[in-house]
Amino acid sequence: MRIFETKIQELKTQVLTEVARLAWEDRLQTGILDVPEKIIPGPTASLRCCIYKERAIINSRVKLAMGGDKTNPSVVEVLPIACDECPVTEITVSASCRGCLATRCVHACPKDAITIVNHRAQIDHDLCITCGKCLNACQYSAIVKTQRPCEKGCPVNAISMGPDKKAFIDINKCISCGSCVYQCPFGAIQDKSWIVDAIQMLRGGGQWGYKTYAVIAPSIVGQFAPATYGQVVAGLRKLGFDGVAEVALGADMVADRESDELVEKGVLTTSCCPGFVGLVKKKHPDLAKYVSHTPSPMVMIGLHLKEKDPDARVIFIGPCVAKKKEFQLGRTMSAIDCALTYEELLALFDSRDIDPAALEEEPLDEASPYGRGFAHSGGVAGAVAEALKEKDAAFELKPVACSGVSECEIALLKLRAGKLEGNLIEGMACEGGCVQGAGCLIRSPRNRLDVEKHAKQAEGRGVLDAVRAAGEAQPAGV
Repeated sequence: MRIFETKIQELKTQVLTEVARLAWEDRLQTGILDVPEKIIPGPTASLRCCIYKERAIINSRVKLAMGGDKTNPSVVEVLPIACDECPVTEITVSASCRGCLATRCVHACPKDAITIVNHRAQIDHDLCITCGKCLNACQYSAIVKTQRPCEKGCPVNAISMGPDKKAFIDINKCISCGSCVYQCPFGAIQDKSWIVDAIQMLRGGGQWGYKTYAVIAPSIVGQFAPATYGQVVAGLRKLGFDGVAEVALGADMVADRESDELVEKGVLTTSCCPGFVGLVKKKHPDLAKYVSHTPSPMVMIGLHLKEKDPDARVIFIGPCVAKKKEFQLGRTMSAIDCALTYEELLALFDSRDIDPAALEEEPLDEASPYGRGFAHSGGVAGAVAEALKEKDAAFELKPVACSGVSECEIALLKLRAGKLEGNLIEGMACEGGCVQGAGCLIRSPRNRLDVEKHAKQAEGRGVLDAVRAAGEAQPAGV
C-alpha cells in the first residue's frame, strides 16, 4: 500500500485513477457522476462539514482531471468551493496585546484603522490597507500578519485574494510552476490533467496505426519505490506504450547545441525550465534575448522520435506542472502531444491494476550521466561544460546555477545591470531543480541522490557519444 505525503495527494490520485479507469473502459459519460459517491461513501464526513460538500469538491476535482475549464488558459485552477478555510484578514491583534500606554500601533497607522477598546488594540479591517507599519511598531509582537499559504508559496506574487475572498491567480504573472498546488493545505488549487487524452492516444494506436511513446524525465528514479527504474519502464510498456525514451537523451542534445550557442553569443540563459522561461518573458521581457533558442530536453527528444517516426504520438512524463503549459505552446513545434506528472502516471498504473514492482525489468540506457544530471540544480551547466570539453572549445564557461525563483531573480537583475559574474545562467524555478518538482510523488533530499546514482550508471558515455548513438538508433523499444 502506497503511503502518500498528504491526504490531498491521496484524494487527487483517487480521482485521477477513477477517471482513468472509466476512460479505459469507455464509460466516462455514464460513470463520471458516480465518482464522488465512490470516493466519499459517507454517511459521516471526515474532511469537511458534511459529505455533500466533500462530494462537491470531489466533483470539482473530477472536472480538473478531465481538463478543467477550457476557456481558462492557465494550467492551474482554483477550486472555489474548497477555498474557504484560510483567514480572510491578514493583520490581526493577538492575545499578546498588553494594552500598553504608548499605543505605538495607533500612532503608526496611516489610516487610523486602530483604536483602543477595553485596553486592547482593535483593527478596523474596512480601513486597514495591510501596510504592516503596526507590526513593526508593536513592542510585544502582538500584531501578526497571517498570509495564505498559496500567496506565501507563490514565488512571483501571482496569487491574491479576489473579491469573493477566494484565491485568485493572475495569469499575466503566473509561470505555472505549481508551487501553489503543493503549498495549499486544503487542496483548493490543482493543476489540470490531460490523462484522458493520454489514454485515448494509447487506445487509438491500434485502430489508426500509429505508435505512442513515453518520454520519461530522469527524476523518475525513486519515485515509484520499491519499483526500480527498469520496472517502471516495464510498467509503461504494459500500459500500452510502443516505446519508452529518456528525456535525458534530449538533455544531451540540448547540451550539444547550447554549448555551440553559448560560444556564438557569449552570454546565455538556459531554456530547459519552462517556469524560468516564463519568469523571464513575463517579468523581465527585456532580457528574453538572452534565453537560449535551443528547445528544452522534452522537445528535443520529441523531435528526435518524430524524425524517426513522423506519425508517432509522444507523451512526456515528469515532475513538472509547467511542462503542461509548454507542450501547448507553439515553440514545442508539435514535438509533444501530451504532458503528465508522476502523480498521473501512478493513477494510470492503478487504473490498470499494474504494480511495477512485480514486473521484470526492461532496460533503458540511452543518455550520458551529464544528460541525466539535468534533473538537479547545477546539472545543466555541468552538461554544457562537458560538451565544451569534448569539443575542445576555446571558451571559458562561468556558470551561475540558480536554484529557485529568488536566485533566478538575483541573477537576472545582475545581468541587466551588467554585474553578472558569469556567462551562463542556469535557471531552475523549483528549488533544487526538477527533483523537487510540484508533480513529484515524493519530495525529499533523497531525490537528488537517486538521480546522481542513476547518472553514475551511465558513466563512460560522453554527451557527444549519446547524441551520435541516437542518430544511428531506432526509437527505444521498437
